[in-house]
Amino acid sequence: MRANPLSLFRSRYVRAVFISSLFSQLGIWIRNFAVLLYVMEMTGGDVKAVSLISVAEYAPIFVFSFIGGVFADRWRPKKTMVWCDVLSSLSILVVFFMLQTGSWTAVLLSVLCSSIVSQFAQPAGMKLFKLHLSDEQAPHCMSLLQTLFSVFMIAGPVLGTWAYQHFGIEASLLSVSASFLLSAAALFRIPPDEQTVEVKTRKPGGSSSILREMVDGLKYVFISKNLLLLSLCFAVVGLGVGLISPLGIFIVTEQLGRPAHDLQWLNIPYGLGEIIGGIVAFSLAAKISPKTMLMVGLISNAAGIALTGLSSVLWLTMAAQLFVALLQPAIFIGNQALVMQHTEPAYIGRVTGIRTPLMTGSMLLMMSLSGV
Repeated sequence: MRANPLSLFRSRYVRAVFISSLFSQLGIWIRNFAVLLYVMEMTGGDVKAVSLISVAEYAPIFVFSFIGGVFADRWRPKKTMVWCDVLSSLSILVVFFMLQTGSWTAVLLSVLCSSIVSQFAQPAGMKLFKLHLSDEQAPHCMSLLQTLFSVFMIAGPVLGTWAYQHFGIEASLLSVSASFLLSAAALFRIPPDEQTVEVKTRKPGGSSSILREMVDGLKYVFISKNLLLLSLCFAVVGLGVGLISPLGIFIVTEQLGRPAHDLQWLNIPYGLGEIIGGIVAFSLAAKISPKTMLMVGLISNAAGIALTGLSSVLWLTMAAQLFVALLQPAIFIGNQALVMQHTEPAYIGRVTGIRTPLMTGSMLLMMSLSGV
């Protein structure tokens, strides 16, 4: 029996997660842009200082993502997510007080701490999906969250810039801290965690080592043909995204022969396409299988990217970007839904922890080579 997507809104769990994600996205985007603009202002636009923001954001993914996945399988997911939001809020307050000493580098600590905590919160969130939603409901909920993320891709930079310009770095950080606390408060509406899912690698009467659980997680992915193929798919998508991401400016200046600031005309249809695509995916998730969504999304992306590279007319390039973005949510939703279908609850944290650095690593590898 097909799940009714509108019935999701009657779920206390879905409403709580959506409200929590709304507040956390608000905090993340205000933090990111307030920190970026503050560092630019304090250093006079120093490239090395600005690059440290990206290092603080991405480095923890490689160090803590897999570890966070292991602990997500050990700990209760709701409790883990609540504590992650609380710790993020407290870390922002610590940075706020450090700024009183006049050290501008303290703001980088806010990005670093939040990024580390996120590596524990994300796999815990996936585990909550697995425990509280059926396989039929999961694609709907993921498409709902993907639409929210797409909205913040457009609204987030505007909100972050506005907060910094009108209130400064200190007030911006306080609002970020409050946003994370509100995110944690929203999660209290989720039913209490039940200790029904145990890590399968633990032996009766004792507990396995963290290293052993990591190895078991890797074995679990490699033994499962479906998970292995989906992980490889994730990595290959990362290679493609990493290759083209830094080159968007050259589509504008070389292919279209226009000034660099016209890049904004490609970002607008892309952002709108992701919002529309997320809404469409939400309405069609009950009618289309996750595998079909993933395949259609990948093929459509390939066609849209090829058209972007071949086009020498602005309106056609904008239309190609809109087309790419329309099917972008289908890739995320299809891949994530398939992973949830083929992963046991006891391993969902580790599987998520393996996939995240896999895609991020492949993206960064190709970003470093795209100039060549």
